[in-house]
Amino acid sequence: MQSSELEFFKETLLERKQQILKNIDGVNDELNQLGSCEMNDEGDHAAISNSSMIESAIGKQQREELRAIEKALKKITSGEYGTCEMCGVDIGFARLKVKPHAIYCIDCREYVEKEQSRG
Repeated sequence: MQSSELEFFKETLLERKQQILKNIDGVNDELNQLGSCEMNDEGDHAAISNSSMIESAIGKQQREELRAIEKALKKITSGEYGTCEMCGVDIGFARLKVKPHAIYCIDCREYVEKEQSRG
């Protein structure tokens, strides 16, 4: 991969990292606000509980993506970025452009997804 491509992906990953950190802060603020809401009846309790579960799930997904971004940034530094962790081939520019923190090429990603769906 050319240095200009690596720089492009590094900038993309850093921008996404900043956005996720803002999102996580927002989710945490929202959860804190939900926790301090006054609940007058069971309907209020159910609505707040549901909102809390949704916000918590969003926060979890964002933290997982943040970990993947951190891993990708380390790979850029070490020179391992853009290589499939399963088969060792180049992941490909088009795939990385869609998901810059991808760890698998298309074929291996499909294989992993099939295996996960089997259970």
